[in-house]
Amino acid sequence: MADDRKYTGRHHISIDRRERVLITGIVEVLSFDDETIMCETEMGALILRGRNLHVNRLNLDDGELEVDGEIDNIGYEDDMMSGRGKSSLLSKIFK
Repeated sequence: MADDRKYTGRHHISIDRRERVLITGIVEVLSFDDETIMCETEMGALILRGRNLHVNRLNLDDGELEVDGEIDNIGYEDDMMSGRGKSSLLSKIFK
């Protein structure tokens, strides 16, 4: 991730009935499968967990991600917010 990116202040999360999530301020999707989606936002790393997760739409130019499925949990990874880097996040997940 480049340190020269500009913060636009457009990071929002909208959840509709725990079945659809729209996230703005997406910088990069680090990984995804049908149970976990890890992405880098303008405010830090964000992890979505659930079942039958499907990336409906991803537009990195506009920083938007739309996911359908059964959403169980959405949370930020503190290590990414403190600037420790992606390896810290990935090492915790794949332990």
